[in-house]
Amino acid sequence: MKAIYTENAPKAIGPYSQALVVNGLVYTSGQIPLCPLTGEMVGSTIEKQTEQVCLNLKAVLEAAGSGMENVVKTTCFLADMSDFAAFNGVYAKYFISKPARSCVAVKSLPKNALVEVEVVGVVK
Repeated sequence: MKAIYTENAPKAIGPYSQALVVNGLVYTSGQIPLCPLTGEMVGSTIEKQTEQVCLNLKAVLEAAGSGMENVVKTTCFLADMSDFAAFNGVYAKYFISKPARSCVAVKSLPKNALVEVEVVGVVK
């Protein structure tokens, strides 16, 4: 098991790793729309926040020796399911391989984010 840390994605805001690599798979922690440099929230719309979440995931995956094209499963958490269509519009630009997915609405997310996404991917 190998823990993944990169400065190109936000530092963990709790006692966890950005990702773990186990048996050829990378398991990311959920990413919310934080700026890697400042730790501050990025954007106030679902589109801007989803964009930042995807950039954060991309950075973590690359640090693990994987990439967006190697993702096999995503789990998506939305603060408001009425954002589903707008979320999908941004999500589809990054996950072009159409991995398996779960998407649920939750009562609230850390730092009042509108979206959080975690993934499982194959390490190249």
